[in-house]
Amino acid sequence: MPKVLQINVTANWGSTGKIAEQINIRAMERGWDCYIAYGRNSNPSQSKLIKVGKMINVYEHYFENRFFDNEGLASRIPTKRFVKQIEEISPDIIHLHNIHDHWLNYKILFDYLNTTDIPIVWTQHDCWAFTGGCTHFVHSNCEKWKTHCKDCPQKKSFLDSSKRNFKLKKSLFEGNRNMTIVPVSQWMGNFLQESFLKNKKIEVIHNGVDLNVFKPISDNKGKNKFQILAVSSVWHRSKGLYDVFKLRELLSEEYEITMVGLSADQVKQLPKGIIGIQRTQNIQELVKLYSESDVFINPTYADTFPTVNIEALSCGTPVITYKTGGSPEAIDTNTGIVVEQGDINAMAEAIKKLRINPLLSEACRQRAVEYFDKNKCFDKYVDLYEKLIKS
Repeated sequence: MPKVLQINVTANWGSTGKIAEQINIRAMERGWDCYIAYGRNSNPSQSKLIKVGKMINVYEHYFENRFFDNEGLASRIPTKRFVKQIEEISPDIIHLHNIHDHWLNYKILFDYLNTTDIPIVWTQHDCWAFTGGCTHFVHSNCEKWKTHCKDCPQKKSFLDSSKRNFKLKKSLFEGNRNMTIVPVSQWMGNFLQESFLKNKKIEVIHNGVDLNVFKPISDNKGKNKFQILAVSSVWHRSKGLYDVFKLRELLSEEYEITMVGLSADQVKQLPKGIIGIQRTQNIQELVKLYSESDVFINPTYADTFPTVNIEALSCGTPVITYKTGGSPEAIDTNTGIVVEQGDINAMAEAIKKLRINPLLSEACRQRAVEYFDKNKCFDKYVDLYEKLIKS
């Protein structure tokens, strides 16, 4: 029985954790023995879970990142222990997701991986792997990563080690001869082709969702007020938090906005006319919100391929998104509208347009069925695994 070990900051929790779990479920159905190694936050899993480190190691990582710009270079002892566990498992495939975010030492990990013949699949959910530290350089319109990062415009540490970090990543990641890179959007794939990873095998695989879970369950669209939904795992400026506030000012009381994923304090401070809901792990509650909404909005300023877009489509709800990252790749003209990043007036006009001329719920659902069925999307990973171990 072939073995796959996936490595991600979370296990069956949050978008990347759920993606890893769903890939393993498809692999198990095809005879694979499946493991997930993670740093923090987990839900019950069908995979064999390996916890790497403790919260004290996370705090250590935060400290070293804050003072020495050492993101991904702390957690030394837990990572060394984890490497021994990898040797004991002896996986046929190692599949990386988010190995950053204060939990794993990527140098120790790659010092080991680069001495083995184990095929590596690395899904790129953001830009961290080929920059000096940032996950999304579009915040600062920075292109230093194309040559060599230094003097980082986003750096918040006391030290700026972006030059060192870039050089170290380039050396370690280029040094792995068995790596296949999987961007989750063509947008990300285009950047990878300009990065130091351009000579690796690159294969785009979009994320998918469970169409048996995310499906239309209500016919309340268009009744009473026009329902606008916005969902994010966290809400801050780069996710469009303040854009939603400004949007509220541009729309009459005939429109109702619901935001999901807010903190308790954010819910208390919401402007009048916005309904706030804290982050929920209750999927059925989320499906109901998607299904009852007339339109889903995504005013994000940095996203690779947001799962929330395809969740909305699966529930039969059209999407209005900023022209940001891979976000527009989820929709076409029959299922949504793309507006320029930051153009809140254009988003307001798009919402009004859909109220007068709504897009068909059936078309939204059909696009999800055709392109974003998790079984079709995640089977591509298992196909890739099998191709790699045969070669």
